[in-house]
Amino acid sequence: MESNLSRILNMNRHQLSGQLYKYTNVMKGWQYRWFTVDAQAGLLSYYLCEPANDDSNPNIVGNAPRGQVHLAGAVICPSDEDSKTFTVNCASGDMMKLRAGDARARQEWVDGLRAIVESHSNTTASLAPRDQLAAYDAFGAARQQMQQCELSNAALARAIENLTSPLSPTDPDLLMLKALSAANTHCLLQCLGLLQRHNELADARLEPTF
Repeated sequence: MESNLSRILNMNRHQLSGQLYKYTNVMKGWQYRWFTVDAQAGLLSYYLCEPANDDSNPNIVGNAPRGQVHLAGAVICPSDEDSKTFTVNCASGDMMKLRAGDARARQEWVDGLRAIVESHSNTTASLAPRDQLAAYDAFGAARQQMQQCELSNAALARAIENLTSPLSPTDPDLLMLKALSAANTHCLLQCLGLLQRHNELADARLEPTF
């Protein structure tokens, strides 16, 4: 018998990634974001993107997700304010207010996310949720710090390259500083990627086989 998760994912596979509006407190308004769902890991990620007519070819800005939340224990609620808006209320306390293109798209997102929530909530019920959420929050904080590190590394490189007399961009000490900064940033990114992969594999071992 086909599981609820498999049925929903097969019905809405193309809808579990796409453009949604996300309400941002910083801008105090709605901004386009590209959303993807990793059903096996139970992760909802979003990226900066520019509006595109074809949802299958988004203009994503950058490679790293702008944000990411785990869906285990989350509550997905359609909004009463209109037929397009819904919220993702995470067990960690985070909340995302999202808006689909129309009522049908919202229902497909809600059904798909709820199926993933149900699956992951069931398989992790016997684990320590606080410890899990603490780990997910730590990964999120680490990703934000790495994004800042990349920006700082790029700013350092530009500053060295734009130096004028009496300093020189080809000064051996400055070139060494630039190389070490880039190497350390790359190493930290690789370490974070390995830790995330290890965590995903650990989660996958707990997932049921559909």
